[in-house]
Amino acid sequence: MPKVQLKSRIEVDFEEVFNGLAQLKTNELEQFAERLLALQVRRRAQALPKAEADLLQKINQGLPAEQWQQYERLNDKLHEETITPDEHSEFLRLVDLIELADAERIGHLIELAKLRGISLDSLMDQLGLRRRTYA
Repeated sequence: MPKVQLKSRIEVDFEEVFNGLAQLKTNELEQFAERLLALQVRRRAQALPKAEADLLQKINQGLPAEQWQQYERLNDKLHEETITPDEHSEFLRLVDLIELADAERIGHLIELAKLRGISLDSLMDQLGLRRRTYA
């Protein structure tokens, strides 16, 4: 079974790490997954042409964690119906930032798909990206 070596030189079974990650809140797990994906992309980017590597970095660049935490906090308040007018304005500002970042990301994905000569769907499959579904 794989192990992870920590700075303290303690070896931990991969399963123990996974079990620890399973205890994270959903938003914390999403942040971890994004950072893990970014690490994976950086490693793969070393073997890619510069144009592709640059696009992959842009694709994986997201909003800072503080903004995501603020969004999650305000989203919870919105659903609990305890949000103030000022908080609601801030929430809408963050929604606009997220939508803008998503649009830029799609643009970079389309550009990378063109560089590789494949469809956007194929690229998203290659990168392990799934479209979000909203109910």
